Amino acid sequence: MAQIALFDTPAPAFQPLFLCGDALRVLQTLPSASVDCCLTSPPYWGHREYESAGIGLEVDYTDYVQALVQILLEVKRVLKPTGSLWLNLGDTYLDKHLMGIPWRVALALMDYGFILRNSIIWNKLKGAPDNSKDKLRNLHENIFHFVKSKNYYYDTDAIRSKPRASKVQNGKVISATGVSGVRYKRQLELSTALTTLEKQAAFIALERVLNDVTTGAISDFRMVIRGQQRTTHSDQQKVSGRAKELQQKGYYFLKYHPNGAKPSDVWEIIPEDTQKRQTHYAPFPEDLCRIPILSTCPKNGVVLDPFCGTGTTMFVAQQLERQSIGIDLSAAYLEIAKNRCEK
Repeated sequence: MAQIALFDTPAPAFQPLFLCGDALRVLQTLPSASVDCCLTSPPYWGHREYESAGIGLEVDYTDYVQALVQILLEVKRVLKPTGSLWLNLGDTYLDKHLMGIPWRVALALMDYGFILRNSIIWNKLKGAPDNSKDKLRNLHENIFHFVKSKNYYYDTDAIRSKPRASKVQNGKVISATGVSGVRYKRQLELSTALTTLEKQAAFIALERVLNDVTTGAISDFRMVIRGQQRTTHSDQQKVSGRAKELQQKGYYFLKYHPNGAKPSDVWEIIPEDTQKRQTHYAPFPEDLCRIPILSTCPKNGVVLDPFCGTGTTMFVAQQLERQSIGIDLSAAYLEIAKNRCEK
């Protein structure tokens, strides 16, 4: 099968390239090391009610895992060495057993050389009614961030939340959360756990940190002083570098980045509303696409979704000024996706 040339010249207004066909066969036509980021949500095993063919209809879950891994290994080939794969998968119950499908796929991909960087919990906040009387409601799905190599592209600053600004009040620097340093200075003065030399060093270090807040080098800070506050992770020096620093110096600082905090690995995103499901059984929300694309696909880079459905990944990539490729078995879904992106 002949290979497809990808975006030799920029597509107008970052118009996606849509390809209809079986994901594995279409992927085999794409050139190696040509894609920056893959973001996809394949049909879940045992849940595929919206197509009469394709992955997800296997009788045995092991066949599903094997087929999906084969496709994602082809994704690995087309990813650049700096590329990332973001994989959203839901789980399935069979004869009372929660099958653990997402982790079966994830562990298999790790065995084939993918590096797992994050396991993200998508907290959907709401879900379908659950009438079972012997288990909890299921409100989360898994999202895995894999990379092809240790030297991958990642723009942390693109996904940070905007920090609140510090201010100067009555000649004193006050951080965004009200930290002025006065309380810490008082604690140092009264400390019986620090030596005189340790106190002197701590006062000097505190003034430097307050100056960093004033100049915008950091947005906020916390100071942990021996005998005053508990360590943030562990008091065992073998476990925590901060505990070791506290023991040796008598204090340490937690400094907050001037561009804001990084997102956590728990994402609270409401699923697409039920009205939008008239055209697709299970579209994932646009907000789910933003962190993966912004952090792991450079401007003008290429985003891939081999199970693109109605084109959510492509639509968000277009908004964020990235090229994109969408593959799907359904010509009807691709037509919806094209119309969505052309608007």
